[in-house]
Amino acid sequence: MSADAGARMRSDFDLVVIGGGSGGLAGAFAAAGHGARVALLEPGELGGTCVNLGCVPKKAMWLAAELAGRIALAGEMGFPAASSVPDWERLIAHRQRYIAGIHAGYHQRLEAAGVVAMPCRGRLLDAHTVEAEDGTRLRTDRILLATGGRPKRPRIPGAELGGVSDDFFGLERAPARVAIVGGGYIAVELAGVLQALGSAVEVFARGPRLLPAMDAEVVTRLQEDLRRHGVRLHLRAPVRALATAQERVRVLLEGDAEALPEPFDRVLFATGRRPNSGGLGLERAGVAIGERGQVLVDAREDTSVAGIHAVGDVTGKLALTPVAIAAARRLMDRLFGGRADAMLDYEQVATVVFSRPPLATVGLSEERARERHGEAVKVHTADFRPMLHALASSEQRSLFKLVCVGEEERVVGIHLLGDAADEILQGFAVALKLGVTRRQLEDTVAIHPTSAEEVVLMR
Repeated sequence: MSADAGARMRSDFDLVVIGGGSGGLAGAFAAAGHGARVALLEPGELGGTCVNLGCVPKKAMWLAAELAGRIALAGEMGFPAASSVPDWERLIAHRQRYIAGIHAGYHQRLEAAGVVAMPCRGRLLDAHTVEAEDGTRLRTDRILLATGGRPKRPRIPGAELGGVSDDFFGLERAPARVAIVGGGYIAVELAGVLQALGSAVEVFARGPRLLPAMDAEVVTRLQEDLRRHGVRLHLRAPVRALATAQERVRVLLEGDAEALPEPFDRVLFATGRRPNSGGLGLERAGVAIGERGQVLVDAREDTSVAGIHAVGDVTGKLALTPVAIAAARRLMDRLFGGRADAMLDYEQVATVVFSRPPLATVGLSEERARERHGEAVKVHTADFRPMLHALASSEQRSLFKLVCVGEEERVVGIHLLGDAADEILQGFAVALKLGVTRRQLEDTVAIHPTSAEEVVLMR
C-alpha cells in the first residue's frame, strides 16, 4: 500500500468544506457526487449571502417593485385602479417562506448526498485538520474555504448611524426618505426597489457616474431612468460624516460646511464588501492572504498550501453567486472527477444589475474594447420603446448595444438596458462566448414582436 493510500484511509473525510453558502454547497454536492466523503461546517443558515441577504431576497423585492410598475401601466391600459403600495408584512412573509423552502431543500439534499453537515464554525489547525467549535477535530485530505464576504461600513464620523446593505432586508416598511451611499450595483438596485415601493431615495456616489466598470453610454441612460423614476443622484459627492437630527440622520458631504437641508429616516451604506477570512486559522496553516483580507488563489482555485482550496467572495475574485458555484464544481471535477484540466474561465461572464429597468451585460464595454482594439471597434445600438410601454404611453425606453471588433465584426460585448434584459442575455452570452459575429446575428430570423429581436436586427 502506498503512503498516499494509507493517508486516505486514516482521514475522516476526503473533503471538509468551511462555509455553507453557494460556493461551499456546490463544492460539497459535486464532491459527494463523485463519491467523496464530505463534511460541511456552517454556523448560520445554509445558502450564505445569496439566499439569506443577497440575490434571492433582493430579487423578491425587485419583483415586487416590478409589479408596482406594472400596476401603474395597467391603469394606463384601462384596467381598474389598484394600489401599487404593497402590504410589507405580507410581502416579507411570502419572501421568507420562499427562503425557508430553499433551506429545507438544502438540508434534504445534503442528507441524500451523504454529506455530514455540522452547524458550527471551523478553523484550520494545519493543511489536513479542521477543528470545529466544540473541539471536534476532522482529519481530511482536502479543505475548501468558502466563507463568503460581508458589507463594509466606511470609517467616517457617525457611520454607526447608518446601516449596511444587509439591513435593507430587516426593514418592516418603506422608510419615507432614504439615503444610499455608494455607486455600485448594490446601491443602484436598492435605490430602484425602495423608490418603487414608496420611499423617496437619494444616492450619494463618490465618482462621476454610477457603475464605473460598465459601459458608459448604457449607464448614462440608466441614470436618466433613475432620475425619471424620482431617484435623486448626487455624483462626485463623497460623504464625510453622518450626524443626528433628532430621530433622523443628516448627511454631510466633503467640502460642504453644511449638511443637506433635509434629514433622512434611514441611511444605507453600499460601499463594497470584504472577505470573511478572519478566525479561520489561515496564518497558522500558512495560507497566504492579500491586502484586502482575501484568500489568495491561483487560476485553479488552489491556495499557497497544497490541499487547501478556496472559491467565491472570500477569494476577492468576481463576486457573483454563479461564479462561486461554477468555480466550486469545476474544482471538484478536477479533484475527484478525473478532469485534470477543469477550471473556470473568468472572462466573458454575464451579469445583471437588477435596476429599474434591468441592465444585463457580458464582455467588453465600448471603453475597454477601444483600449484593446483601437480603431477596429464598431458599435451598433438599438434605442426603442418596448411594446407595453408604447401601448401605455410610457416614456420608458430600452437601449441595446453591441460592441464588435474587426472586419468580421466579432461580438466582444453585449449590453442590454430595458425590460426583460435579464432574461434575454443568457442565450446571447453563450453566442458571444462561442465567437458569434454580427453577420451571424443578422442571419438569425427575429422573433416578432419582442425586445429580444432588436439584438439580431441591430444596424
